Amino acid sequence: MSRRIMMVLLTGTLALVVTACAEVREPSSGGGGEQEGPIQLAVVPKAVGFDFWEQVEIGAQCAAKEAQGGEVEVQWDGVTAETDVSGQVDLLTNFTTQGVDGLVYAATDAKVLYDVTEQARSQGLTVVNIDSGTDPQPKQVPVAATDNVAAAEDATRLMAEELGPDGGEVAFIPFQPGTATNDTRAEGFKNVLEEEPQLELVAEQSSESNYNTALEVTENILTANPGLDAIYAANEPGVLGAAEAVRRVGKAGDIVIVGWDTAPDEIQAIEDGVVTALVAQNPFRMGYDGVNLAVQGIRGNGQLESIDTGATLVTQDNLDDPKVESILDPSCGNKPPVTEQ
Repeated sequence: MSRRIMMVLLTGTLALVVTACAEVREPSSGGGGEQEGPIQLAVVPKAVGFDFWEQVEIGAQCAAKEAQGGEVEVQWDGVTAETDVSGQVDLLTNFTTQGVDGLVYAATDAKVLYDVTEQARSQGLTVVNIDSGTDPQPKQVPVAATDNVAAAEDATRLMAEELGPDGGEVAFIPFQPGTATNDTRAEGFKNVLEEEPQLELVAEQSSESNYNTALEVTENILTANPGLDAIYAANEPGVLGAAEAVRRVGKAGDIVIVGWDTAPDEIQAIEDGVVTALVAQNPFRMGYDGVNLAVQGIRGNGQLESIDTGATLVTQDNLDDPKVESILDPSCGNKPPVTEQ
C-alpha cells in the first residue's frame, strides 16, 4: 500500500472515530484553554523498549510530579516498533477519545501524524511534540527536541577530523526515512559531505530502526566496500548493528563509527574503542519540557514556544565529565542541564 493511500485511510478512520466517540470541546490558540484542577496527559514515544525513550518517561514523570496548580497525571504508552505508524495513530486516537487534556508525543511519520494533531486540536486538546514533529508543524504546537541538523553536522565534522585530510569512504545508515528526526539527521550529515569533498559516500541503507537489520545492512556494506573508512549511523539500533558488524570482521577501531543515542551498550562500545563518538541528546529534558509545555498550554499561561533541548558529543575523553554523566543517567533529583550545540 502506498504512503499516500495509507494517509487517506488513516485520516478517514481517525475522523470517523473522533466524530463518533469524542466530546467536542472548543479549541483555543494553545489547544487547551484555561483549565484549573487535575490534568491528564497522554505521553507517547515513538516506541517503548529503548533506553532513550525510558529516559523521556523519567523526565515526563518528574515534570508531572513537580507541576504546580493541581495534580498532573501522565499516562505513558507506546507501540513496540518505531515503524508501526498505524499503531501509533490508533493509540493516540484512543487517548483523544478517552478524554485526556493533552497529547505529548513523538511522531513516527511527519505527514501522517499531522492529521492526528489537527484532529486532537479540533477536540480542544493541547498538543506538544517531543523529539519529532509533523509536516507541516502547526504554529500552535511546540516541539521540545534536539536541533538534529546542527548536531549531525557536528558529528560529521568530527568524523572528517578523525579521517584526516585525505578523507575516505563513508557509509550512512538512516533508520526511517519520512520521520522528521531521520530526515534532519540526514540533512546535517549531507551538508558536511558537500563541505568536505574528500568524504565519499559509497553506501546508504536503512536499518529500519532494528538492530538485526542494521547488522545485516552493515555486513553487506562491508562486503561490497572492503575499503570502507567510516560509518555514520542515525540512531541506537543502527550504531549497535554497525558496531557488531565491524567487530565480526576484525576492524574494530580501524573504521570510524559516529552515531546517535547513548544506550549502555553504545557507551560500552565507546569505552572499547569500537565507536568513536555519539550524539548524546537530552531525552530527560524532552519529556520534562514537553510535559511542562503541555501544562502551560492547558492552564492558559501564554504562547507556547518550541525548545531546543540540546546535544553533546560523547567520546572517550569526556565520559567522566559530570555534565555528561547527568545526561547519560538522569533522575528527578539530578536533572541534566540544558546543553548547547
